[in-house]
This record gives sequence, C-alpha cells and structure tokens, in this order.
Amino acid sequence: MLHRGPAALAASLLLVAAVATPAPPEVPAAAGGIRWTVPATWTAGKTSPMRVATYLVPGAKGTEAGECAVFFFGAGQGGGVSDNVARWAKQFEGAPAAATRATAVAGVKVTRAEVQGTYLAPGGPMMQSTGKRPGYRLLGAIVEAPEGNVFFKLTGPAATVAAAEAPFEALVTSVRRR
Repeated sequence: MLHRGPAALAASLLLVAAVATPAPPEVPAAAGGIRWTVPATWTAGKTSPMRVATYLVPGAKGTEAGECAVFFFGAGQGGGVSDNVARWAKQFEGAPAAATRATAVAGVKVTRAEVQGTYLAPGGPMMQSTGKRPGYRLLGAIVEAPEGNVFFKLTGPAATVAAAEAPFEALVTSVRRR
C-alpha cells in the first residue's frame, strides 16, 4: 500500500490499531454507585431482568466453566448481607454454614462468603433446583454500595472456582465509587 503524506500514514496506523486491538466486552461494569474491572479471561454472558451482568469463567482443565452473576436491585432491595449469605448457603445440599469475612475496599464495606458441597443449581422464577451438582463451590461478595447492595456470586466446579479465585479477588478489590 502506498501512503501519500503523514495524514494518510496516521490514518493507516489508526486502522491497524483498531483491527489489532479487541474491543472490551460490552457488559455493565457498574451498578449501585460503584464500578469494577472485569477479569480479562472472563467473557460476557446473557443478562436477565434480575442480573446486572453475567460473566462466563473458563473451566479448569478437565472441568466445566463457572459463572459469576452480578445482581443489583436498588436501594433497600434484595435483602441484607446476612440474609443473602444464608440464602447462598441454602443453595447447597444440607445448607452448610458459609465462611464469611468483612473487609473494606476503597472505603466501601464488602462481605465475602464461601460455600462448597453439592450445589442445588437454583434457576427459574421460583429458584427451584435444576439438578444436584456435587463438588461445587461458591465465592460471593456483597458490596454495600452507595445506592444499595451489589451482589457478586461466582459458582462452578471446585477446581474451576479455585482457578478463578485470584481473578475474582481482583474484581472485588477493583471496586471503586463512581
């Protein structure tokens, strides 16, 4: 290709950069007065009226993929922190106690939760079990955002969630007020 002058060269370079640089995923990375950074290896999944975003998490070698669902219902909606941690535990057979810890990220309170066992895979409008999935794990984070709680729930086979633990932690620690 023959370029005629600096303007043509600059235009060609911009075109090459646009083609070589993948566009960021078109998923919300903000809700409730906070924003966050989505891990680069996660891809956007389907949203729903109940979800702000869904991220598909690559499966660990030999296991299926996981999912990180993000929920925001508005100020005063969606229940309190302990209610949601208990609800997440009830999504596992026998409702095992969730391990929790409270921290702060950029001046915002965050409660993390972890549960593992046989996941009952709730779904649909009544959140009924869609089948038992043994050997699953859930990592959750409830961010007490300025406009209401934002819920991050990562679920999948234990090996997949273990492999996604560092990216999930990076997502949570990336939270900032908008």
